[in-house]
Amino acid sequence: MVRQRRMKDYDELTFSDDFMFGKVMEDRDLCRRIIECLLQRPIGEITECQTQREFHYTSDGKPIRLDVYNEDRDHNVYDTEMQNLGNKSIGELELPRRTRFYQSAMDVDYMNAGQSYKSLPDSNIMFICTFDPYGRGLSRYTFTARCKEESDIILNDGTTKVFYNATYEGDDIPEDLKNLYRYIRTGIAVGDLSERINEAVIKCRKNEVWRTQYMKEWIIMMDEREDGRKEGREEILISLVCKKLKKNKTPERMAEELEIDIEEIKKIYDVAKEFAPEYDEDEIFMKMHPEIEFVD
Repeated sequence: MVRQRRMKDYDELTFSDDFMFGKVMEDRDLCRRIIECLLQRPIGEITECQTQREFHYTSDGKPIRLDVYNEDRDHNVYDTEMQNLGNKSIGELELPRRTRFYQSAMDVDYMNAGQSYKSLPDSNIMFICTFDPYGRGLSRYTFTARCKEESDIILNDGTTKVFYNATYEGDDIPEDLKNLYRYIRTGIAVGDLSERINEAVIKCRKNEVWRTQYMKEWIIMMDEREDGRKEGREEILISLVCKKLKKNKTPERMAEELEIDIEEIKKIYDVAKEFAPEYDEDEIFMKMHPEIEFVD
C-alpha cells in the first residue's frame, strides 16, 4: 500500500486554496478591492461579509456553501468563489448549473414574505478559476440573459455570472487584473493589490487559531467521507499532534483545543513521543499500523 498525503500543510496554503481565500477576504477593504478588480468598476462600501455562508432550507435538501458572500451599502450582493479543478474534470464541476443553484438560493434567502420582486438586489456570481473553464482562451466569460430572437433585448433581471480564467497571460486586460492572475498562478506579487493580498496571506499563516481551525475542518470533512475516512482522519490527527508536541502541548490541552476525545489523542501522543524531536509523521503512522505493507 502506498500512503499518500491527503492534506496540504497550512504553511503551504496560497490565495487559491479555499481556506486561505476565505480568510484573506474577511478583510472588508481588501475584499472590496478584489471585487472591484474583478468587475472593473467601483462598488459601494461592503456592509456584510460572510465566508463559507451556508444555505439549507429543508432537512433533506441539498445545502450549498458560498466561499465569500458580500452585500454593499447599495444592497447589491456578490458571491465570489475560488475554483480549482482538484481531481475533477471541468464537466464534473458543473459550474453553469452551480451558478443557477447559487443564484436561486441567494434570491430566496433575500426575499421576505410580502416583498415585491423589485426588492431583489442586483447580484454578481464570480468564479475565479485556476483553469480555463470554457477552453476558448478568453480572459473571462461574462453571462447575462438575452432574447434568443432579438439579441439586442436584454432580460435585465439584475443577475450577472462571470468565470475568470486565471491562466490567461495576455496583455489586453487591465493591469490590476493581469497582476491578480499572475499572483494566483505563480505567487509572485506585482502591483499594490497583489502585494496586499500576499501580505494578508503571510499574516494568515502566522495565525495559530486559524491553523487549528484549518486542521479541525479537515477532520470534520474526513468524518463525513465514506471512502478512506478512518485512515485520512488519523493522518490529519497525527500531523496536528506532532505540531502541538513541538510546542510542548499536553494531550489534555490538545483535546481541549481540538474538541477531540482525550483517548484518541493519547493513542497518537504515546507513539509520537517515541519519535521526538523530529516527529516523522510517516514513521508514526507506520508504527501505529504494522498490519499495513508500505511500498515506495
